[in-house]
Amino acid sequence: MALSNSQYNQIMRTYEQRQLNNEHQLRDRQEKAFSLIPSLEELEHTVSSLSVQKARLLLDGDDSALSSLKDELHSLALQKQQLLVTHNLPVDYLELHYHCPDCQDTGYIGSQKCHCFKKAIVKLLYEQSNLEKVLAEENFSTFCPDFYSRSHIDPLTGRSSQEAMQTALKICHEFVDTFAKDFHNILLYGDTGVGKTFLSHCIAKELIDTSFSVAYFTAAQLFDIFAQNTFGKKDSQETDKPEHIYDCDLLIIDDLGTELPNSFTVSQLFICLNERILRQKATIISTNLALDDIQSIYSERTFSRISSHYTILRLTGDDIRIQKKLLQKTT
Repeated sequence: MALSNSQYNQIMRTYEQRQLNNEHQLRDRQEKAFSLIPSLEELEHTVSSLSVQKARLLLDGDDSALSSLKDELHSLALQKQQLLVTHNLPVDYLELHYHCPDCQDTGYIGSQKCHCFKKAIVKLLYEQSNLEKVLAEENFSTFCPDFYSRSHIDPLTGRSSQEAMQTALKICHEFVDTFAKDFHNILLYGDTGVGKTFLSHCIAKELIDTSFSVAYFTAAQLFDIFAQNTFGKKDSQETDKPEHIYDCDLLIIDDLGTELPNSFTVSQLFICLNERILRQKATIISTNLALDDIQSIYSERTFSRISSHYTILRLTGDDIRIQKKLLQKTT
């Protein structure tokens, strides 16, 4: 996954600030050390003048200047270290200290991104997903199949709640496993509280942890952003958001149908879904609406895009949130 320019620049600004902070902290340590040990400052001046002197000799053709400079600098460094130790200061007190010694707070080791840069990408993606806290609790590892009954039969499909969820879980795992090479979308629909949002969170965590960008919005939040971008004051932050919605690796639209539907929301949903299909960017939609309702509310052409480009998963069963509350009362 390639970061957008704004995402990359945001991370690089963090590294630039770290480098400035490192230099500022070094200057503070130098002032403290020179005040405590005046001879340290004299040694620093000796190092500077010696380097200039040897450089002149080297330019004049003295080939031995470089080797003698190394020997003398090493001797001066040992003297500095001894003075620091004598005054109970670390031997590296007058050196730059880094958050990441491997890349020295540049973010790169050679031309490759450092491991700390990769962690920074994941951290940023979590922050921008709107899911940073919830994914710690709702993911594949915390999924519990016990809430899905074999005896609860969906009259529309003839399948049990448990069978429907097993199928959905399999498809969601395949969605994650093939995400980097295949273009897929998912529509999760059915009863209230049966895990549609939970499944989308499971997918989101897996993808963010492998550095794909995920954006989560309830339908109401999504259309509010589009309205602000269309009718509101267009500052730089707001005008950047719709582009992120169109271009993030995975967009999750939760609770479609809970917003107030009108001609604006209908047209914006079509534009959003169609644009993401054209860009081959994955989308997951969850809704309590029946398929007929989606078609009648959001138009035939929107439903045509969904039916043609989405894997449609129907989930049924008892509301898990109510089951958990009842379970808590009995324990």
